[in-house]
Formats: sequence, structure tokens, C-alpha cells
Amino acid sequence: MDGRWGVLVWPVLLLICLFTPILPKILAPLSAGTPPTTDVPLWQLTLTHLELVLGAEFIVLLIGVPLAVYVTRPGRLALMQLAEALTGLGQTVPTIAVLALAVPVLGFGTAPTMVGLIVYGLVPVVSNAVAGLLGVDQGVLDAARGMGMSPRQRLMRVELPLSLPVLWAGIRTSTVYNVSTATIGAALGAGGLGAPIINGLSQVNVGLVFLGAILAALLALSLDGLLSLMTPRR
Repeated sequence: MDGRWGVLVWPVLLLICLFTPILPKILAPLSAGTPPTTDVPLWQLTLTHLELVLGAEFIVLLIGVPLAVYVTRPGRLALMQLAEALTGLGQTVPTIAVLALAVPVLGFGTAPTMVGLIVYGLVPVVSNAVAGLLGVDQGVLDAARGMGMSPRQRLMRVELPLSLPVLWAGIRTSTVYNVSTATIGAALGAGGLGAPIINGLSQVNVGLVFLGAILAALLALSLDGLLSLMTPRR
């Protein structure tokens, strides 16, 4: 078996933790001897968390990839620098500040959390897409031009396929970032694996905090591993 399939250990561990009482029993000593429990089943919290992350990543791709393509066309260097600066600026703002600014406009719940995830997820996708497109060998582009390909054909048949491995690395990074960022959304009522962490902090229940944190970490490792298996090969 190819060694890279070893990453499947993370999703297997996640499923064991979700559908067996092993993890709560292990954490019982941190919860006054009682296995920590949640009002909503752990699998449902994980599914909500996954929906938040994947929904945000879908929007990030819809925004990030066309933006990267647009600013990397000839004669748009200033726009490219501006786009990278703006997306980078978004990630420098603390997560809680982004959510606090979004709540007065969007209210509590999923919407402000999605805004935060999109802002934080854009940087790796845009940066890697720009790097991948600019990294395409000029000789290959000249050959495509010599074959009579139009700019659109060069983009779709040459530039995007050759830059895909670099872009994919950005998608992996963005996804892993957002699994941890989404835990803060529970404070706004978005649900997910941040709920046991928030409840554990309010109840001074260390076991409950670890329950949410460990599952979020396993989810991040699982998504990263699965995306690594899907990484396009050069």
C-alpha cells in the first residue's frame, strides 16, 4: 500500500471518538470523574462544524480563484499587489474582532461566523493561486501561444492545470485554518465543536473543553489527510 494512505488513521480515530464512549471515558478524570457529555450528539456537532468549514471554503474558492486569475493577467501588477495586501490585511485582524464587527450587521448565528471563515480562508488560496499562475514556465506559455491557443485556452488548458498543485496546497492550509477558527463561532450560536469548549469554559469543566478541542484537532487532521490524497500530481 502507498505510504501516503497512512493519513487515513486520522479519520478512523475521529469516527472511533464520535461513535464510541472511549474518549469521554478517557477524559472523565478531568471532569470530576464523570465522562463529559453534550446536549447535542458529538457526531451532529462535528457535522455542523464540517458544514461551516466546507461552506466557507466553497465561497472562498468562488472569490479567490477568479480574483487570482484576474490580477495575474499582464499589466495588472498594481492590482495583484493590492489584492494580496487586502487579503493579507484581513488575516491580521483578530478573529474575535472580525466576528464582533459582523454581528451588528448580520446578527448572531451562522452568518457572522461564515464571514470570519471567508476572511481568514482567502489569504492562503489567493496567495497560492497567484504564486502558481506566475510560476508557470514562460517557455510553455510561448509554445501554447505558438500553437494558436487563445488567452482563454492557455488559461484553461495550460496555466490552471500546471498551477493546480500549488493552489491545492493553499486550499489545504485554508481548510485547516478554518477548522480551528470555526470553534469561535459557537460563541455566536453557530454550533459546531466550539460548543463543548465554550460550555466547558463557562462550567470550569476541563474534560468538556478537551472533548471539543480533541475532536476539532482530529477533524482538521482528517481533512488535511484526505485533501493530501487528492493532491494533483505534476
